[in-house]
Amino acid sequence: MEKFYCPECHRTYFVNTTQWRCDCGSPLDLGFGPQFPLKKILARSPTLWRYREAIPIKKDSSILSMGEGLTPLEEMEFSGRRVWVKIDYLFPTGSYKDRGAAVLISKARELGIKKVVEDSSGNAGSAIAAYCAKAGIGCDIYVPESTSSGKLVQIQTYGANLRKIEGSREKTARVTMEAAKKTYYASHCWNPYFLHGTKTFAFEVWEQMGWKSPDALVLPIGHGTLLLGAYIGFKELKEAGKVKKIPRLVGIQSAACDPLYQGFVRGLDEAPAIMKGETVAEGIAIAEPVRGRQILRAIRETGGEVLTVTEREIGAAFKEMGQRSHFIEPTSAATIAGLKKYLKKKKGKEIIVSSLTGTGLKAVEKIEISGKGRNL
Repeated sequence: MEKFYCPECHRTYFVNTTQWRCDCGSPLDLGFGPQFPLKKILARSPTLWRYREAIPIKKDSSILSMGEGLTPLEEMEFSGRRVWVKIDYLFPTGSYKDRGAAVLISKARELGIKKVVEDSSGNAGSAIAAYCAKAGIGCDIYVPESTSSGKLVQIQTYGANLRKIEGSREKTARVTMEAAKKTYYASHCWNPYFLHGTKTFAFEVWEQMGWKSPDALVLPIGHGTLLLGAYIGFKELKEAGKVKKIPRLVGIQSAACDPLYQGFVRGLDEAPAIMKGETVAEGIAIAEPVRGRQILRAIRETGGEVLTVTEREIGAAFKEMGQRSHFIEPTSAATIAGLKKYLKKKKGKEIIVSSLTGTGLKAVEKIEISGKGRNL
């Protein structure tokens, strides 16, 4: 039986509730028993919904889909080392956040929700807005005023009510949480159903690698929804006896905003307070990650680590990927910069998987080189 549970104080809650955090203040997780019937999986269309029995939606009629999922796993070479990269910017709204939005808004539809609120630096807001449009669910998206204009136009095009908040990403979250006292909070970081969408990244990698897990995953971490989703997915596969191990989790942060790196290297249980600097990688510019404790716990449990990259390294990686025919947003470039740094440290023959999480079309004004030579 599905249930919400708190990983900190162990309280449990019914899933047919609009409660989005534990009474103790911690984010909630979802207790769910997935199944992996290979014959059924292989007989289905190439979308994330081929793993139907491992996704917590009860009724097929509740499912919202735009054909998302099973993105290409491309072999690339960096410094003589072969790695595999998921091309997740090919999702309908241009980022991997469609994984979480498809499942979360399908669940909202199943619960009979008529309106939601969400806060985002852009990609999650675009994804939630798109799937709400498909479901006919009202949607208010709160964003920092500094959000890339391409993402703002995209959100508005889907018909969402755009709420621009003056100030930081953290202030935007606080304003949204007030609104969530009255309206369902379709949060990509608080709501556990979002993570049970992003976990499909793990299922796809498992299938595309011949029903095996790689040795390491190198992924961006802001709120850590992709990394945590991948952890949940591979943990479910391991518990079901489908893989022998959970890959080593390697998280990448910008040196300008690195609370999880600081928490990791200082041996802390959670991300400490930091002085947030400016970074072109807005998707991971999160000074107060909601699930920081869980992220650090998962990284340490798998023998992983956290690395940081500079703005110069992000710019170099962006240009390099353009020459490899991939137009990516700066957050994806930060991931590639971190991947290259990880490869320099690790000399063995690990099987490594990473991801290009978002398209560059979402952040053109941050990418475009001005007359003064700023940005990327």
